[in-house]
Amino acid sequence: MSSTKIDKKIIKYRVEKPEDKAAAEKAAAPAPEKEKESNVVWMHEKVERPDVLIGSTYKIKTPVSDHAMYVTINDIILNEGTRHEQRRPFEIFINSKNLDHFQWIVALTRIISAVFRKGGDVTFLVDELKAVFDPRGGYWQSGGKFMPSIIAELGYVIEKHLQTIGLLKKPELDDERKKLIEEKKAEFEARNKQVDAFAKSHFPEGAQLCAKCSTAAVVLMDGCMTCLNCGDSKCG
Repeated sequence: MSSTKIDKKIIKYRVEKPEDKAAAEKAAAPAPEKEKESNVVWMHEKVERPDVLIGSTYKIKTPVSDHAMYVTINDIILNEGTRHEQRRPFEIFINSKNLDHFQWIVALTRIISAVFRKGGDVTFLVDELKAVFDPRGGYWQSGGKFMPSIIAELGYVIEKHLQTIGLLKKPELDDERKKLIEEKKAEFEARNKQVDAFAKSHFPEGAQLCAKCSTAAVVLMDGCMTCLNCGDSKCG
């Protein structure tokens, strides 16, 4: 055992415990995770495009155009095979036979692709595009969803894609909200069933109400108002 000579006056002292020694050794050891962090690639404009990208194509068919639009979004995978693996949108293409939209389609795809390659938070594009309104008025999608413009529908497509690759979370309702919606839906369906049961008629449309049987079945036959339900006639 080696000894250490102390030249100065001892003011205070502390007994070193095994756990203190272990903690000191752990603090002195290099942090492998921090070294790995330095090798993580984040999305920025200098990331080179690989030869192969993963793409998804979405079809947009609107009632304001005879031709459909096909939106293709290609993604790049960063840090593949590591815990930092991330799928990010890299570029977007829009194809359509409608040449009326050619100029703004080219401009929009170049701008959106540049924003994708810039990195950072690109989800703001969704709200910006969805807020564009057509001065001529929007249109209704099949299914009852209103679209204020073609640009807005493009925003919904990008939103759907970002949700698919995990950059955006899908909006979810809490349990109370879901329960309320289910109750209102059941109430609406029950009310419609009741209306349909009374509204169903086998008599001609436009028939008048019969004063005798209270059925909308009175029509003009041979110049005389006759009920097709009970046979009551003004002509006897």
